[in-house]
Amino acid sequence: MSHFKKFFLTLVVGVIACLFEFVLKQGQWAYLLVTIVGGFMAFTMLIEMVKTLRSGRYGVDILAITAIVATLAVGEYWASLMILIMLTGGDSLEDYASRQAGRELQSLLDNSPQVAHRKNGDRLEDLTLDKVKVGDILVVKPHEIVPVDGIALQEGSVDESSLTGESRPVDKNSGDDIMSGAINGEGTLVYQVTSLAEDSQYQQIVKLVKESQEKPAHFVRMADRYAVPFTAIAYLIGGIAWFVTKDPVRFAEVLVVASPCPLILAAPVALVAGMSRSSRNGIVVKTGTTIEKLAEAKTIAFDKTGTITKGQLTVEAINPVAGFPEDKFLSYLASAEQESLHILARSLVSYATKRVELVPVKNLEEVVGSGVKGEIDGKVIKIGRAEFAHASISAGDATMIFASLDDQYIGSVTFADEIRPEAQTTITQLRNLGVDKEIMLTGDRKGIAELTATAVGIKEVHAECLPQDKINVLKNITKADRPLVMIGDGINDAPALAIADVGIAMGAHGSSAASESADAVILKDDLSSVAAAVSISQDTMKIARQSVLIGIFICVGLMLVASTGVIPALIGAMLQEVVDTVSILSALRAKNDRKNKDTRKKLSLGH
Repeated sequence: MSHFKKFFLTLVVGVIACLFEFVLKQGQWAYLLVTIVGGFMAFTMLIEMVKTLRSGRYGVDILAITAIVATLAVGEYWASLMILIMLTGGDSLEDYASRQAGRELQSLLDNSPQVAHRKNGDRLEDLTLDKVKVGDILVVKPHEIVPVDGIALQEGSVDESSLTGESRPVDKNSGDDIMSGAINGEGTLVYQVTSLAEDSQYQQIVKLVKESQEKPAHFVRMADRYAVPFTAIAYLIGGIAWFVTKDPVRFAEVLVVASPCPLILAAPVALVAGMSRSSRNGIVVKTGTTIEKLAEAKTIAFDKTGTITKGQLTVEAINPVAGFPEDKFLSYLASAEQESLHILARSLVSYATKRVELVPVKNLEEVVGSGVKGEIDGKVIKIGRAEFAHASISAGDATMIFASLDDQYIGSVTFADEIRPEAQTTITQLRNLGVDKEIMLTGDRKGIAELTATAVGIKEVHAECLPQDKINVLKNITKADRPLVMIGDGINDAPALAIADVGIAMGAHGSSAASESADAVILKDDLSSVAAAVSISQDTMKIARQSVLIGIFICVGLMLVASTGVIPALIGAMLQEVVDTVSILSALRAKNDRKNKDTRKKLSLGH
């Protein structure tokens, strides 16, 4: 039975009890009805409490159970009914608040594209997304949603606000990436598909959102750590009042105002609100546990290429071996790399499509940590690291990829990289937010890695890393330097993102594997969003704790007043609704985009 149905049932019981009491003048029947319903509710809560204790956690339900039983025992059945209304109504209010706080996340699901218009000669044919293939030419009509990822074939304008938070339309030129989920502008958009629907950016985001809604947040029950002292205080105040006055009603009156709803409601509402705020700022967070860990992050490890660097590498030199035509060499490499989302592959394909014709590739696959391989003209082509492509030369301090045909080395491509302009500022902001240690993990050569790290202010560098090397480095991070956060964008980062306490994928151009392995995805192509994610998480956790403590302090104050006998049990039960409302409204502050003086100082350029 849903929380709302329980609340509705309790209200119906209340109406019937009122009829018995005030219309039919049959108070004993009202008492019996409330006792039966109250006893049943208390029994179901007892079962849940036992399950909680068996799982090794301490709950606060015992207070509500005791309050219901105590008020029924002393004949205050109207107070008992108010407690039931308060508990079921509070749960219903929590559900409503959670839905309201998560509506930005839900909007991604609501906008999920379902149909594509494929160009077939001079006409268009509508087909479901599962039938769209890589290489298809699709047409997006004005104001429609882009169904799958691709590359623009003509100029256009799209709205990417639901993906990146960018409020202004983004102009697209021929060759630019088109993300699924973007909304087309006034003109017709024509583009070529580069990813299947299931691998497209928007479907990965939708999957993350569904996971964020299905997986419970760890901190929802972290409020239970306040349960033991809070319960002890309630019993102590109530017991003393009973002992001094010799009146058991006084004990019941104290427990009525000691309802644990503020503890149960405040933390989860704040966390869902924080997840909503993160989504609105271009950061999809899977669970409240991620927010909790980000708020306490001590160490952050960065991948280099596509994360610390700008992600806009350009081809600096084409280096085929003597006798191998440069045009053919470029065509082969770009054809094999055209489906890869790695930054080097995208740069190469963008460079090549303006100069040569691409050729068909068969049996294309990506080898994690090494490169890609496939078949062209009946020969096996391998592109990637030097040893993978059987190259006998070293890249030195340059960024290069190497290629072979049937295990015979045929040449290399050299790229020029550029550090993100916001990278150094992001490192400074993270330190101001309390992150004590920054690490760079990269597969690039030591010389390049150290130059990049020095430029942005990172002192610890691990270069020439395979995926397993990155995992080994992260495993060796001590407990004192955790929680550990890993930032990456490529498929080779996926294992490291999964093993870190918090994995964050740069999802604007990152691989789907990285996004699936991560706990959060940055939708904006902006590294400073990492600092924003930490800041939002810290703010959310601060508000969650404040909201829990506000509820506790108000309840303790009411308990002390109730111990004097000036608050009847029925009035005390009504006051608890006020406490619940205050706690929830306080928790919903986490949904608001705001920066107090301390936060602005932490995120400023000058410390």
